[in-house]
Amino acid sequence: MKRFLSVWLGMLAIVLLAGCQFAKPINWNSRVGSYSFDQAVIELGPPDSQAKLSDGRLVAKWVTRYGGGGSVIVTGGYYSNPYGMGIVNTTPNYYERRLILTFNTNNVLAAWSKK
Repeated sequence: MKRFLSVWLGMLAIVLLAGCQFAKPINWNSRVGSYSFDQAVIELGPPDSQAKLSDGRLVAKWVTRYGGGGSVIVTGGYYSNPYGMGIVNTTPNYYERRLILTFNTNNVLAAWSKK
């Protein structure tokens, strides 16, 4: 049973790593002038925020958050806490990536940036 489990976990790891290797990054430069807002919504989902500019252009932002939860600090002993042990939760750690797409008045991609 132990051997079966280790073989199964090894195969799962290979599949996951292979999936990561084959995911190609999007070439946004090649999409300028031909990619519509509707295509972006179909591919990326609804934007997290969007704004219509006074000249008619549309700026849409997609936010991707990834990372782990926060850290937990356990204290104890008389010198650190005279009342006994305590647990202190810190704020969650996460990273944020923003994709900002600007569409012209015909809803076609005119510019993009990642932050």
